[in-house]
Amino acid sequence: MKVLVFVAHPDDETVFTGGTLILLARAGLQVHYLVATRGEGGEMGEPQLCKRDELGPLRETEMRCAVQALGGASLSFLDYIDPLVGKGDQLFPYTDDQDALTQQLMDHIQRIQPAALISHGSTGEYGHPAHLISHAAAHKAIAVLADAAPLFYTFSAAFNGHPRPRLLNKPDRAHIVLDIASAHDQKSQAALCHRSQNALFVRRSSKRAGRPLKVPEVLATVESLHRAYPPVENGSVDDFIARALKPWTKKNAEFEPK
Repeated sequence: MKVLVFVAHPDDETVFTGGTLILLARAGLQVHYLVATRGEGGEMGEPQLCKRDELGPLRETEMRCAVQALGGASLSFLDYIDPLVGKGDQLFPYTDDQDALTQQLMDHIQRIQPAALISHGSTGEYGHPAHLISHAAAHKAIAVLADAAPLFYTFSAAFNGHPRPRLLNKPDRAHIVLDIASAHDQKSQAALCHRSQNALFVRRSSKRAGRPLKVPEVLATVESLHRAYPPVENGSVDDFIARALKPWTKKNAEFEPK
């Protein structure tokens, strides 16, 4: 069976849900990746790895490396341009045309024919406008496809003990919480593929720890999913995603939704 992962930028797939995607691939599912931009507005590395106009091609190469590390089946881009970060670290969406984005995503869904779609959560993790419009497009695509829609899951779902509270989507109750320790080394390999962003990955955690941290040290070993479609009636899920991830799923008694 096929799963389609739709994210705004290269590295979103690894940072937010890399372990989950590794485990899905281990369970025998084909995991396909669709990225809206090439992250042209992101950091260029410390020390600097490229010029600004070279960052998009570099990050595409990094993304291909990461998909291979994650055990992915394919990678496609929608060719949107990631805006530069503004004054005061202001962030921007990569498009204002949600309808066109939704149609492009629907076209990709109809081409790949995934049984499940995984994308950003309802609050964009930390409110990133690019994550928010990606979620909105995914939500609308599922609504338009109706009975022909795949399952729709979102990552960084909320539960007590979430390892990165700043990055959780508080309205999205976690239906699946995973111990991804067995996938941590592989997730670290994928994260290290994103060389231009590695300094960004560790900066906040290093400051908090009071010492320089390495990329593997800052990656979460617990991840979570919320099933947005079809709605969950009784608080638990029993579908092919849940069954594929069952060996690594924490029991409900081990966590409570926020």
